[in-house]
Amino acid sequence: MLDDFIRYIEAERRFSPLTVRNYRRDTEAFLDWLREAQGTDDPRDATTGQVRAWILHRTETAHLSAASMNREVSSLRAFFRWMHATGAISRDIMRPIRSLKTSRRLPSFVPASRMEGIVEECERPGSDFEAERNALMILLFYTCGLRLAELIAVDRDDFSADFATLRVHGKGDKVRIVPVLEFVRAKISSYLGMIRRQNICISGEKALFLTEQGVRISRIAVYRIIRAELSEAGVKGKKSPHVLRHTFATHLLDGGADIREIQELLGHASLQSTQVYTHNTIARLREIYRKAHPREREGE
Repeated sequence: MLDDFIRYIEAERRFSPLTVRNYRRDTEAFLDWLREAQGTDDPRDATTGQVRAWILHRTETAHLSAASMNREVSSLRAFFRWMHATGAISRDIMRPIRSLKTSRRLPSFVPASRMEGIVEECERPGSDFEAERNALMILLFYTCGLRLAELIAVDRDDFSADFATLRVHGKGDKVRIVPVLEFVRAKISSYLGMIRRQNICISGEKALFLTEQGVRISRIAVYRIIRAELSEAGVKGKKSPHVLRHTFATHLLDGGADIREIQELLGHASLQSTQVYTHNTIARLREIYRKAHPREREGE
C-alpha cells in the first residue's frame, strides 16, 4: 500500500525526489511504530488516537521541534488522505489532527553592505575551475533567487541563447523564467569557456555545475561549498544556499520591488510564503528607528 502511495506522489503529484524520500521515511517510521507499539501491520486499522500517541512518542523520544514534527504529520496527512480518496479507509483519520504551534522565525539574510563585497569578489576571474564554478553558484543563488535543488538541476540549455534569461524547474515541475544580470552573463561565459578549455565535461552531460570529474554536482557538495564560501567572506549566523535566496528576496523588497513580482521570481505558489520578507523589513526598520529617533535615543 505504501509503495502505491509513493508511486502516486511521484507520477501524478510529481513531487520532488527529496519530498518523496521524506514522505516515505516519515510514513514508514509511523507504520513501524504502529506494528511494534500497537500490534497492527495494517494502516487501515490506524486511529486518530494512535496518531496522537505517535506524535507524543516522537516529540518526547526524538526531542523534535514543532516545525519538524509538523513536517512528519504532513507526510501522514498526505498518506491517509490518499487512502481515503482511494476507498481504502472510510474516513480520513488525520482530519482532527491539528499542526503544532510554531514560533515564527524571520528568514536569515546577508546585509547589503556585506553582500556587495561578496559579489565584487565573485566577479573577479577565478584562479581555477573550482573557484570560477563556486563564484557562479553564489551569483546565481543571489541574483536569481534559486533553491538548492533548482540550482543543481540547471542545464546549460536552460539559458536563452544570449544568457539573458534562465528557465528554472521549480517545485511540482513548475517552470518559471528569471532574468540574468549582465555581469552574471559574463561570468557564465567565462565559466563555460573554462570547462571547454580544460575538457571537464564528459560526453552527454548537460549540467551547468559539474565536479572536476565532469558529472553533475551533488546537493551536499553545493551546500558545503556555499557554507564554506560564506564563512570565508565573514558572514555571521546561518550560512546556506537558502540564506542567499532569502537575501535575494529581502534586498529586492528593500529596493522597492513589488511583493507579487518577488513571488513570481521566487516561484512561490502562495503570496503568504513571500510575505514573510515584509516582516524582515519591518523588524529592521524598527531597529533603525529605535537607534536613530531623538525621542528613542533620549531614553537610553
